[in-house]
Amino acid sequence: MFTNCATMEAKFCARTDTYMLNPEFLKNGPGPRLAFLEQPESTSIAETLVSFANTEGGTLVVGLKENGEATGKFDPEMLAKALKDADALTSPLVVTGNWEPVEVENANVYALRVPRSIELHALTDGRVMIRGDKNNRPLGGQEILKLASAKSTGDFESEAVAGVTKENFSPKIIEEYIAKRAERTKRPFNGKVDDLLREIGAIDSAGRPTVGGILCFTEFPQQWMPQSSVVFAKFVGKTPRGENGLAGYTRREELTGPLPRLIEASWNLIWSEMAVGAVVKGLEREDQTEYPQFAVREAIVNAVCHRDYRLKGRRIEIRMYSDRLEVISPGGLPGFITVENIVDEHFSRNPRIVNGLFQWGYIEELGLGIDRMMEVMEQAGHLPPSFDARPYSFAVTLYNARERQQMPDWVRNTNHRQSRALQYIREHGSITNREYRGLCQGVSAETLRLDLADMVEQGILLKVGSKKGTYYILK
Repeated sequence: MFTNCATMEAKFCARTDTYMLNPEFLKNGPGPRLAFLEQPESTSIAETLVSFANTEGGTLVVGLKENGEATGKFDPEMLAKALKDADALTSPLVVTGNWEPVEVENANVYALRVPRSIELHALTDGRVMIRGDKNNRPLGGQEILKLASAKSTGDFESEAVAGVTKENFSPKIIEEYIAKRAERTKRPFNGKVDDLLREIGAIDSAGRPTVGGILCFTEFPQQWMPQSSVVFAKFVGKTPRGENGLAGYTRREELTGPLPRLIEASWNLIWSEMAVGAVVKGLEREDQTEYPQFAVREAIVNAVCHRDYRLKGRRIEIRMYSDRLEVISPGGLPGFITVENIVDEHFSRNPRIVNGLFQWGYIEELGLGIDRMMEVMEQAGHLPPSFDARPYSFAVTLYNARERQQMPDWVRNTNHRQSRALQYIREHGSITNREYRGLCQGVSAETLRLDLADMVEQGILLKVGSKKGTYYILK
């Protein structure tokens, strides 16, 4: 996957013909799988290596400020030494590729791709770190135990499956994936298909199809993994039971096929059963679906991406009641993820499947789906989604009742925390910094201060008073 260089020991590649990363991926700035460092400082590099290896993997870029501005040129020997010193600060060693040059606005910065690891990595000072939304953070004791437990289960999606060969892959599905990937990355693929399949984990080093490859690229993966299907049921009322204790569903379907087809089939089935109303704004009629489309698709995609495919005999269930939609995924929350931190933390038991569906276009932006799901539900006037985490299942519930007034269009530029602040202001008339911290416990005071300042700058809020007497109202 990575380019080998003569200076392998120094982990730096200075050849001009080296495959260069596409600078387009830098445009969205730091995130769960992308980190910027202004200078090649060994401690910061080590922290980022450990954080990426313990979570989803990612790319570390040296030479950029957080706003994407280049900071200057670097001596290759400086980069090589900083990485060597960083390696000495990690335990066990985080295996990476080489520094790769990336051209940005007539300047060269350097990127280092860090794969997710099946081992638990720490710094030599004892800290175990993970990658959050845009930053690295140390884990607490119980979180470390949960992450260690998740690591010890192995890498199931990368295991080869007996009795399956590459001939079982569908050329049509592979072609579709390559086309969508080229559209997403804005770079056509001109290499060998086997090399790509090996890079994305669809086949192993010996060319044998993996669990992930079968799930994504065979026409009927249920032949080998019957647990990978989806069951849909539409119920008459608010409970699974009908009259006289009989099953209360009016429609039941079992959906099969590769993961991309499962997502589309599940969405189409829900859409066909979803109530659609209308509201009139001015002189125009606007259709209003029973549930926001993004929220429904995100719930489906999350279940398909993150379910535990090791659990046999359990399938994803979609239950549509008169008052709610439930999407139930086999397998509890992975790693250190809890219901309390699900919005701000990111960890997947199937990172290759997640990345594949991202490249396919089924995931809009890695790491931001739950945030956006909560936002669109609240902006449409619904209660926020509810999450039920159990040892062997995880359920997302969307409620169809609109118990709040729909928020205006200008609110849609806000994040999920800001949406909660705006709802609070609508109910109470104003909000203070202290009240905002009470709404968003566990989030740093500085982050919340910046949230409020951003809404003032956008012209959404008006800041009243000063110092401890400051409060905010709708402008």
